[in-house]
Amino acid sequence: MIEELLVAVAGTAAAVAVYAGAAARVVKQYERGVVFRFGRLREEIRAPGFTMIVPVVDRLHKVNMQIVTMPVPAQEGITRDNVTVRVDAVVYFKVVDAADALVRVEDYKFAVSQMAQTSLRSIIGKSDLDDLLSNREKLNQGLELMLDSPAMGWGVAIDRVEIKDVSLPETMKRSMARQAEADRERRARVINADAELQASKKLAAAAGVMSAQPAALQLRLLQTVMAVSAEKNSTLVLPIPVELLRFLERAAPAPGAVEAVAGGPEPVTAPLSEAYLKGRVDAAEAVEDLTGASVEPSPREDGVPE
Repeated sequence: MIEELLVAVAGTAAAVAVYAGAAARVVKQYERGVVFRFGRLREEIRAPGFTMIVPVVDRLHKVNMQIVTMPVPAQEGITRDNVTVRVDAVVYFKVVDAADALVRVEDYKFAVSQMAQTSLRSIIGKSDLDDLLSNREKLNQGLELMLDSPAMGWGVAIDRVEIKDVSLPETMKRSMARQAEADRERRARVINADAELQASKKLAAAAGVMSAQPAALQLRLLQTVMAVSAEKNSTLVLPIPVELLRFLERAAPAPGAVEAVAGGPEPVTAPLSEAYLKGRVDAAEAVEDLTGASVEPSPREDGVPE
């Protein structure tokens, strides 16, 4: 009798152990458990930790609630300004409703991937090339809104969408390089012209000061000669004052001052011009300033100089 009782207890314990083993489930911290009983969804979502289900009757599905990083394959399209580009992106999303993610869509990851590719092609067709290259933040926000609207019905929330790379044809890259080079050259010319304008104003002011003080011009000439000679070259540049050239121009005789009469025994001297006479006087005064007053020997009474 006792042996039969022990056998019954052992059998019951074994049945309970088998039942417990079949019914026991462990849900991890980043998961949620969705139970289907006879194919019908149970409203209760199993929290992380140890949980029990009815064997054979219930089916427990675990849904990962972590953020999923999904790369979007490169999509080729034509922008609004008729440029062919290839754009790839990455989508960050997570499941916020485990029951909807299992019931409302067959494979929520595949659905999000296809929706991301379609939305990316749509964004390419609505945007200009400059927006794809420099205004990506705005395009990322627009792409996120396009994905978030249908994904919320699947129990999925789009966390972030980023455009990773924009590939351009080689001809377009060369054209953009030429455009950038031309723009830099234009800015360089404008800066150079502005510098020339400022320098001309400073030089005009310096010329005004030097015209008031002639010694300043002579000092500047000496500085220029010193700067040229400091280069240790064999050529020395010595500027000639403009005043000296004007003096020589005034002192030169006018062309045709002396003309020979054809067939005459002696040349006939043409009358000298006033400019020539004035130049001679200025030259005599300049020579006198340089050498002093000329002293001529007084003639002796017999006409022979001493």
